[in-house]
Amino acid sequence: METKELVLEALKNAGIAVNASKLVVITGLERQDVDKAMKLLKTEGAIVSPKACFWQPK
Repeated sequence: METKELVLEALKNAGIAVNASKLVVITGLERQDVDKAMKLLKTEGAIVSPKACFWQPK
């Protein structure tokens, strides 16, 4: 599974909006990899931010 897909799956499974630091803990990925994946997901419109620095699937 691609990093981007892992991050999106983690967001879906979290059930609440989470920040990048929490995604690092959940996925076990490096912070820079999570940041890159989130940037792609934001560009694609797959995730949204209900409040500053917290993200959830669209």
